[in-house]
Amino acid sequence: MSAPEAKPRMAVGEFLLRLVSGAVLAAIALALTWWGPLPFAGLVLLVSAALCWEWGRIVRGNELDAALVVHLAIVVGAIALSAFGQAALGALAVLVGALVVAVLRFGGTSFVSALGVGYVGLPAVALTWLRADGELGLMAVLFVFAAVWATDTFAYFCGRLIGGPKLVPRVSPNKTWSGLLGGSLASAATGVAFATVLGNTSPAYLAILGLALALVSQMGDLSESALKRQYGVKDASHLIPGHGGFMDRVDGLIFAALAAGLLALLRSPSAPASALIGWP
Repeated sequence: MSAPEAKPRMAVGEFLLRLVSGAVLAAIALALTWWGPLPFAGLVLLVSAALCWEWGRIVRGNELDAALVVHLAIVVGAIALSAFGQAALGALAVLVGALVVAVLRFGGTSFVSALGVGYVGLPAVALTWLRADGELGLMAVLFVFAAVWATDTFAYFCGRLIGGPKLVPRVSPNKTWSGLLGGSLASAATGVAFATVLGNTSPAYLAILGLALALVSQMGDLSESALKRQYGVKDASHLIPGHGGFMDRVDGLIFAALAAGLLALLRSPSAPASALIGWP
């Protein structure tokens, strides 16, 4: 077999590996999300723990150090508080914890290590808080998931099939404007589909929200790419076959979850899920 023939087969194999591992992870995430607020909080905790480890691996080059222990303790405590109805205290714990990490001065990465506490902790609190909000909590979290997944999927295929000018080639050479447009439109369409299923909510509002989450999730993707480029790292880790690490897989979701949580907080802190998806 010649080398030119081997490369397409390798590309197909890598794509299938990505597809299978992504499908398995999505199935697990959906099952635990559907199961209830506490199983979902457990899912968020496990993924957050992996993200804490990957952040230290990228920023400090360490698999295990004192900064990771502090980072993990803060995030785990914040998720636990949020899961048991104390989301405000959970968010406060993350902010205070970030200051603690900054003051402890872990080598020359104090600021970036502290930034990692907020990067992991605040979206985790937001998602746990949304899911705990009664029956609509499930739909709110599923909407955030669907918006981000639609963005990622259609951005990938539109970028590959259409191509065209690069989005930010210095940060992420594979991303294109056509991918951004395709992913954004897919997320907006997801909003319309959710409005049809839910009823009694505005399709226009959820389409606009889907579009906004798509743009925010792309910012998250680019931000993670910039971080890895800054530290000369290709993948956050190798925990997920075909995808790299959890940070590589959920970078868009992290930003989208934070944006969704902030919107819900501004609209109605007492009923975040209904506030997010526009339920009357």
